Amino acid sequence: RRVSSVLNRDVKQFGKQHLFDGSEDTCWNSDQGTSQWVTLDFPRPVKVSQLQVQFQGGFSSRLCTLEGCRTGEELVKISELYPQDSHAMQISSARMALQKFQVQETVLDRLKITFGSGTDFFGRVVVYHLGVLGERL
Repeated sequence: RRVSSVLNRDVKQFGKQHLFDGSEDTCWNSDQGTSQWVTLDFPRPVKVSQLQVQFQGGFSSRLCTLEGCRTGEELVKISELYPQDSHAMQISSARMALQKFQVQETVLDRLKITFGSGTDFFGRVVVYHLGVLGERL
């Protein structure tokens, strides 16, 4: 896991580990900037079929671009997602589209999620939960 930035470099309080810890009290909080991102490297190929994301309302992204690749290849665009500016859990799926929030099923070793067009004036993004579901191959 890698992230573009952490608010005030306070990794203990706002670091990437909080994206997946399952706690409602912790979050990844990016620093300011035009776009923020999260990159996930999987130990073996996976077929991604669903993305779950929970932003803090007011610190979300109007556009999420998903890129992926196999080991040794360049990232290619998979999907563009249009989440709501909400604190609610938002779920995308190749089989079920909620609003314009759909993921194309793709086999990959690396996934990059870029959060663009943030709702915060300074471009900060706050994510309480990030889930990537699929099948290990």
